[in-house]
Amino acid sequence: MIRVHVSSSSAIMRAGLEAWLRASTDIEIVPDPHSADVLLAEVDGDDPPQQLLETTGPALVLLTGEHQPPWTAEALRAGARAVLPRDLSPPEILAAVEAAAAGLIVLHPQDLDALAPARPTVAQPALLEPLSGREMEVLGMMAEGLSNKEIAGRLGISDHTVKFHVGSIMAKLQASSRTEAVTQGLRLGLILL
Repeated sequence: MIRVHVSSSSAIMRAGLEAWLRASTDIEIVPDPHSADVLLAEVDGDDPPQQLLETTGPALVLLTGEHQPPWTAEALRAGARAVLPRDLSPPEILAAVEAAAAGLIVLHPQDLDALAPARPTVAQPALLEPLSGREMEVLGMMAEGLSNKEIAGRLGISDHTVKFHVGSIMAKLQASSRTEAVTQGLRLGLILL
């Protein structure tokens, strides 16, 4: 059960947020912010409210009126767990509260694009030769942690044939161990977990 305290300068907005949250069986609305796991605050203005940002204890979820990356950055530095527009749907607000309670940071995509530095693209090593269908199967089973004997049993082939496939996979992925082959397979999108 996530204990949530709702704060807003508007009694109507506060009542609406509380009603949406009460619809969830995982949320309990509490009157005291000090006993809350999450403080959901609807805020107005251009500056982050310092008294909210100085709150210690509950995870802070801020609902704002406008997209303001500098304001968002300051709120995050001060400890806010989420800064989102107030026009979110009830399921989106609930998801933000649950994520904040779990210790995650939640941002609107526009804020994320403005705040996150552009990541350089990293060239993935190309395969010397594509893996065959059977090699893809064997690689997937390697990712599951199966031994050669277990793979052979599942596929109905000999241990020797599995060893051949594993050697071929490692050569094509330029890996020196099974673990490295699985890691390369994950990086290249050959294995989905």
